[in-house]
Amino acid sequence: MDYVSALVPPVVMAAFFIGLVRVIVKTQGGAAKAKEDAAVDAALARAEGARNAPAAGDA
Repeated sequence: MDYVSALVPPVVMAAFFIGLVRVIVKTQGGAAKAKEDAAVDAALARAEGARNAPAAGDA
């Protein structure tokens, strides 16, 4: 029975890891992908604009 108690934790962790990977893969894309991509693009554009804008004290 020692072998069973030695094998249970790795098997349980492997099962949870496989489940996590499946959830991540299934949630990629789909109907909300365009909205998520647009939100990321908007955030990047704001960050780029803020970085390129002159500071108020420079003028």
